[in-house]
Amino acid sequence: MSVIGEENVRGGAVFRDINADDEDSQPTEIESLCMNCYKNGTTRLLLTKIPFFKEIIISSFSCPNCNWSNTEIQSAGRIQDQGITYTLKIKSKQDMNREVVKSDSATTRIPELDFEIPPYTQKGALSTIEGLLDRAVAGLEQEQPLRRVSAPEAAEKIEEFIEKLKKLKDVESEFTLVVDDPSGNSFVENPMAPQKDEALTVTHYNRTDQQDITLGLKAEEEEEEEKPGNDLDSMRNEVLRFNTNCPGCNAPASTNMKLVQIPHFKEVIIMATNCDACGLRTNEVKSGGATEQQGTKITLHITDPSDMTRDLLKSETCGILIPELEFEMGMAALGGKFTTVEGILTDIKDLIVSKNPFLCGDSSTADRTQKLKEFGQKIDKIIEGNLNVHLVLDDPTGNSYIQNVYAPDPDPEMTTEKYNRTFEQNEDLGLNDMKTEGYQE
Repeated sequence: MSVIGEENVRGGAVFRDINADDEDSQPTEIESLCMNCYKNGTTRLLLTKIPFFKEIIISSFSCPNCNWSNTEIQSAGRIQDQGITYTLKIKSKQDMNREVVKSDSATTRIPELDFEIPPYTQKGALSTIEGLLDRAVAGLEQEQPLRRVSAPEAAEKIEEFIEKLKKLKDVESEFTLVVDDPSGNSFVENPMAPQKDEALTVTHYNRTDQQDITLGLKAEEEEEEEKPGNDLDSMRNEVLRFNTNCPGCNAPASTNMKLVQIPHFKEVIIMATNCDACGLRTNEVKSGGATEQQGTKITLHITDPSDMTRDLLKSETCGILIPELEFEMGMAALGGKFTTVEGILTDIKDLIVSKNPFLCGDSSTADRTQKLKEFGQKIDKIIEGNLNVHLVLDDPTGNSYIQNVYAPDPDPEMTTEKYNRTFEQNEDLGLNDMKTEGYQE
C-alpha cells in the first residue's frame, strides 16, 4: 500500500506548480478500461496548482484500440466560503472565445432558450463559451439515433432545439449565459481586466443548507448546534477561537475572532486565521452593527507616502474605485478587510496581476500581459508616493471606513458623502423583502 506523508498532503510534493523544468511534475500513467471498446487504454493524471483556482487534477484518457479519448478537470482544492454566480451578456463572436473554468457542481443556464445543464451531469472542464455550447450539443445528439426509433416526436423537438443551440454560436442576437456554482470554484474570463467588464456580472452568495448537504459540507441528519449567547460585554473582552481548515493548504488551522471598537466609527468583528503548516495568515472583517440608513462614499486624495499608513476598513459590500487608473472593483471581490491603504492597494495588485489565472500559460496574450503589468507598476508608484490618485470606497451599507488622521477635525484630503441607496442596491442587499415592523402579524 502506498502511503502519502502528511507533509506532502499539505502542499509539499503532491500538488506542484506547472514548471517545464521540473522533471518530477510529470503526468502519472495508469492502465485503465476503455468504456467505448472495453479494451485497455491509458489514463494520465497531473496534480498541479494554478493561480486563483487552487489545486486541480487534470486527467486525460486515450485508447489505442478504438482511438477514443476523453479529458476532464477536477478541483482538488477547498470549497470556497461562498457560492458564486457569473452572468455574461454575449453580444459578439469575440465573447464566444472567453475562457471558462466549470466545476462539477456548477449549473449552466441560457434563460433565452429555457436551457439548463444541472450540476454533476458533466465533468469539470476548462473550455470556452463556444466549447460549452459544443459540449451541450454533443450531449443532446448522443442518443438521437435511438430516440428517432423509439420516440420520433421527441427526437424531432430535440433536433429543433439542437439547431437553436448551434445558431447561438453565430451570435445573431444577444443572449445570456449564467454559471452558478455553490462551491465557488468556477470562473469566467474578464478580457478587460483590470477594468470592469460591463457585460459580466459576478455575484457571491451564501449557500443554502441543501447546497451544503449536496457538497458534503453538512450531514443530512445533522442537527443545528446550539447558538452561542449574545453577550456583547463578554465578547469585547474575550478572543474566541475555533477550528477550521487553512484556505491555502487545507491543513487543520485555528481562527481567532474578536469584537473591536474602531475610534470615531463603530464596532466590527475581526477574524484572523493562522496556519502552522504553511505559514499562511489571513484576516477578515465583518460588520458588528446594523446596515446604515444611507450608503457611504469615502474619497481619499492620496498625495503623500504617509497616506499609506492610514487604517482602512473595507466591508464585504464595499466597492473600490481609482478613477485615474480607470479601475473599478465590485463588492465581495476581496472580502471584508481591516488593513491600511498600502495593504488594500497591495491586495488589489495581487488579485489583478499575481493571481490572475489568465495571465500565464496558453491562455495569456502579449497585449493583456503588458496591460496588467503596467497596471501593477502604477500601483507600485502609488505606494511609493510617486503618483497622486483618488481612492474611493463606495459602500451601500455604510460599514466601511478610512482613518481621519486629523480627527476630530475634518480631513482636508478626504471627503465622506452619504447617499440614498437605489432599489437595485437594496435588492442586492436583500433589504427590499426585509420586514422589520409588524412581522409578527
